Amino acid sequence: MSNMSIFGIIVTAMIVQNIIFAKFIGCCPFFGVSKTLDSAIGMSLAVIFVIVMSSALTWLGYYYLLVPFHIEYLRTILFILVIAGFVQFVEMAIAKFSPGLYKALGIFLPLITTNCAVLAATIINIDENLSFIKSLVNGFAIATGFGIAILILAGIREKLEFSPIPKHFLGLPISFMCATCLALAFMGFSGMQI
Repeated sequence: MSNMSIFGIIVTAMIVQNIIFAKFIGCCPFFGVSKTLDSAIGMSLAVIFVIVMSSALTWLGYYYLLVPFHIEYLRTILFILVIAGFVQFVEMAIAKFSPGLYKALGIFLPLITTNCAVLAATIINIDENLSFIKSLVNGFAIATGFGIAILILAGIREKLEFSPIPKHFLGLPISFMCATCLALAFMGFSGMQI
């Protein structure tokens, strides 16, 4: 991925290797917050902010703090600390400026800290040996892919509220079925050469 163009990184991270539908990472908030479009939009924006900012700081911390002192094995600890700091900032900002969204996101907002999609994005940037700019682009594309996935499922789940679904399939069972169909649709992009 390090020799890929910016456009290639964007398409690959958002669609071909979508963090939800291709890698199945970050599914807890994907299912938990996708009940309404409003909460899905709020979670998407929060995740985009956290992943992009975490991608920037973790890249800088890794290459300018860990590598010079040959302590690369501490990257997971550093990455989690950076992510936790940004999530606290986002949580405080949302609580102050949008109490309704804060209440709608509920427990899933502080759980962005442990959302494996956020940590995975920062680790992918380092493992793929991406430059600083490409790390930011990749982080943004991964987060946008997460947002696309959660928004699609939220739209479907809102429509399903008015559909005649057998009672045994209501809630998460039908959501899992929809996510499976979406993952299969996204798998159609897996053979693309970019």
